Amino acid sequence: MPHDGHAMPETPILVDLTALTTTALPEVEALFAAGRDTLKAQVSSGGKVSNQALEARQFQAHALSWLATYVEALRQLNAWAGRLAQTGQFGAMEALILQIGFGEYLTQIAGGIPMSQTEFARLSDLGLGWTPGEAATRLMTGGNTPEARAALVALMRDNHGRATFGATGLDEELEMIRDQFRRYADEKVIPRAHDWHLKDELIPMEVITELAEMGVFGLTIPEAYGGFGLSKASMVVVSEELSRGYIGVGSLGTRSEIAAELILCGGTDEQKAKWLPGLASGAILPTAVFTEPNTGSDLGSLRTKARKDGENWTLTGNKTWITHAARTHVMTVLARSIEGTTDYRGLSMFLAEKTPGTDATPFVDPGLSGGEIEVLGYRGMKEYTVNFDDFAVKGENLLGGVEGQGFKQLMQTFESARIQTGARAIGVAQSALETGMQYAEDRKQFGRSLIEFPRIAGKLAMMAVEIMIARQLTYFSAWQKDHDKRCDVEAGMAKLLGARVAWASADNALQIHGGNGFALEYRISRILCDARILNIFEGAAEIQAQVIARRLLE
Repeated sequence: MPHDGHAMPETPILVDLTALTTTALPEVEALFAAGRDTLKAQVSSGGKVSNQALEARQFQAHALSWLATYVEALRQLNAWAGRLAQTGQFGAMEALILQIGFGEYLTQIAGGIPMSQTEFARLSDLGLGWTPGEAATRLMTGGNTPEARAALVALMRDNHGRATFGATGLDEELEMIRDQFRRYADEKVIPRAHDWHLKDELIPMEVITELAEMGVFGLTIPEAYGGFGLSKASMVVVSEELSRGYIGVGSLGTRSEIAAELILCGGTDEQKAKWLPGLASGAILPTAVFTEPNTGSDLGSLRTKARKDGENWTLTGNKTWITHAARTHVMTVLARSIEGTTDYRGLSMFLAEKTPGTDATPFVDPGLSGGEIEVLGYRGMKEYTVNFDDFAVKGENLLGGVEGQGFKQLMQTFESARIQTGARAIGVAQSALETGMQYAEDRKQFGRSLIEFPRIAGKLAMMAVEIMIARQLTYFSAWQKDHDKRCDVEAGMAKLLGARVAWASADNALQIHGGNGFALEYRISRILCDARILNIFEGAAEIQAQVIARRLLE
């Protein structure tokens, strides 16, 4: 094991590694603070941030968000290493992940953080310059070296088949949960997922029944309502492992998680008693009905109308990109109920009951219609348009019993939703890594396995490093949530970085496959398609960066 002051013989692990990372961290924290202060002065008027000025400096704002994300990611990676050292779990693999991660991310901070394939967040965008100190320089020059990547991949090959490459730092209970759902994914999901994708089929009901029996849908719902009352961290682990099997399966629990949180945070006692036990058991499957054509993330401009009809309501309008709409029992619908309003203040949330449909006949209730949206990936629950034509909703199903609270109620779920997206991204990235690594072991070229070529090994090493970075950032956001701390920024960062890591991992794994990766019969083609949506749903990367920046400047 590496210890500060003692280099491991004949290894590329830096002497005093954790001392170097701990010393380098304040440098980038100071960079972020300086960048934030500079931008805040540019976009503030009368002591308040001007939305117009912030939008005019959107590139700088997003550069700040990415810099903040990298700083927080390095902070959590360093904290992870410290916890492992205290428990005797900080071995060579963990040291290499720490070293390569710091070396690469510090170098990117200095030279340009990739926000997309063609856009880079540079310190100069924020009016900053940086002359790295001795510790940062040593990490940048000696951290992410070919030798370090080769050493990491050698350890990964020795540990192939383990749940993660490197200790996660989670407690024994959470690791037991991981093992349970990893086994389920290996046995029941992975062998069938690609066939579901190719045939564009709904995930079989038997899978949903099995997940219900395993407690997936009630994991975080309080015991008083039939759930297990476990932590958000437990849901992260479950979503991660199920998404490793297939993102559609990993997202099933997220549906119930968000619906339950809506009701727990904004519902009446009667609504909690009516809906939560069914959500917890899986007897009630929900779908979120928020997005409309031409609105995207601009939820305040929604036009679907809710009209009072005696003691009840009727809904009229059109929704789109509604996931798992066909065979669900309740729709959480955001609609405009207060006449004369044009912004978020006129929106209300409704628990609209519906009859479950089928793949062939998705909608069967009067006043309800729609159709499937054919998509590249994320197919297992299907996407739909949903049309309301005087669709009846019981009066008792206005969430909270008060109009005009819909947007506020929805906002209360954003932290959990983005934490869940980070978790799903980690699972997809892990799937890409394992798939790419197995192919690199099996495929022979020029008398050697692909994994023995430095460029191939290097791709796998960086996948493992970035997955652990995104994982620790996501775990931290879940920890914050579990301890009743505001974590909208951290959750947004987890989603922002996790989505990029998932796409990069899938893209690199497909590259390792070469031409075969472009063939539909290979599952990496599906993983690539599944990974792509993560950078769009639950707030596109650009929206996410804007939201993070706005909060950082408050």
